[in-house]
Amino acid sequence: MRALVKGTAKIPRLSVFRSSKHVFLQLIDDESGKTLVSFDDRLLEDKKKMTKSQKADLAAKKLAELAKEKGIKRVVFDRGGYKYHGRVKAVANGARLSGLIF
Repeated sequence: MRALVKGTAKIPRLSVFRSSKHVFLQLIDDESGKTLVSFDDRLLEDKKKMTKSQKADLAAKKLAELAKEKGIKRVVFDRGGYKYHGRVKAVANGARLSGLIF
């Protein structure tokens, strides 16, 4: 997957990692090998009565806000080998609704 998806400083790679309980998101510049912005659902407030997909959606929206503060509008979506389904799809939809362009 990463052979096809590369991020740059202008258009970073939105990397998704999902564990059994959490989802971790990063905007990565592959040219310099640095993480520009990161966020995960453990940092959310008031998450007790939410499903994992709802947490993933909200985490993506927060990541998009942080990206806008850094001046990032376009990203390349890297689903990390996971199927585009469930939490991964919720991340993509949340990021799109918050203004990131894939």
